[in-house]
Amino acid sequence: MANLFCCTNQSKHTELGNGIRKADTFLTRLFGLLPKSGLAPGEGLWIAPCTSIHSVGMRFLFDAVFVDGQYRVVHVIHAMKPMRISRVVFSAKSVLELPAGTLQATGTEVGDQLAFEASAGV
Repeated sequence: MANLFCCTNQSKHTELGNGIRKADTFLTRLFGLLPKSGLAPGEGLWIAPCTSIHSVGMRFLFDAVFVDGQYRVVHVIHAMKPMRISRVVFSAKSVLELPAGTLQATGTEVGDQLAFEASAGV
């Protein structure tokens, strides 16, 4: 999970984050954001593959963006609270978890096209 990515909303010409870590191994997906006490602006976690998330054990609110294989937004959750489980989004291939309020601030919504590229970080 050492690689950092920048995620942009190409539909809205906004940046969702530039310090996004990818969780693509069993352990990084298992623990996700659990060890963290919050996310700074620009930080995030990109979980792949993923069709459903939970916030059991989490200590903060976060936004979640479910994307398909072409990084098109297929579902969003604004300010997911601790101790919740999302519905299964069968069309999703991965999920991006971001600081609460990011989706509203960037206008990100279902149907938007996202892009991921390597980043130098925040």
